[in-house]
Amino acid sequence: MQTQKEETYTHLITWLDQHGAQYRLIDHEPEGRTELVSAMRGNALSQAAKCIILMVKIGKKITKYILAVVPGDASVDLQAVKALMRGTYIAFASSDIAERLAGSVAGTILPFSFNQELELIVDPSLLENDELYFNAARLDRSLVLKTSDYVALAQPRIERIAANRGTSSDAPDRY
Repeated sequence: MQTQKEETYTHLITWLDQHGAQYRLIDHEPEGRTELVSAMRGNALSQAAKCIILMVKIGKKITKYILAVVPGDASVDLQAVKALMRGTYIAFASSDIAERLAGSVAGTILPFSFNQELELIVDPSLLENDELYFNAARLDRSLVLKTSDYVALAQPRIERIAANRGTSSDAPDRY
């Protein structure tokens, strides 16, 4: 029986193949931190899709989860996401909730949402690259995907949510 991580990886590859996406795989030492894995893959930090799962409270009764995707050389602007969602409170989702929603372990979260509870928001600066790099639901394998294929398949909400470009000092780079 496959683990959740293996199922998410298999689902991703099958889905990309079914849609004729242009991608390649890179095997590397297990690593989930954007700066370190980018060095292993040989990509610029700006090409790395850093994926952070956030919890946004809207009033007292509604909780939404956001998959925020920014370049690896940026951090997520929490206040921008909070304002976009008209939230009253924002925080990083707990690891267990993030991993359940993403279907993979911390450090391997995909820049795709395969869960209806998880809204995908991508900063437009990430889409300036011809290709995107991200861990493929595994710490030891990354995927390089044509940006045009990513946008066509992911159909993200595109909003300015990146801050601190040129630095990578996000709180948990564990997602």
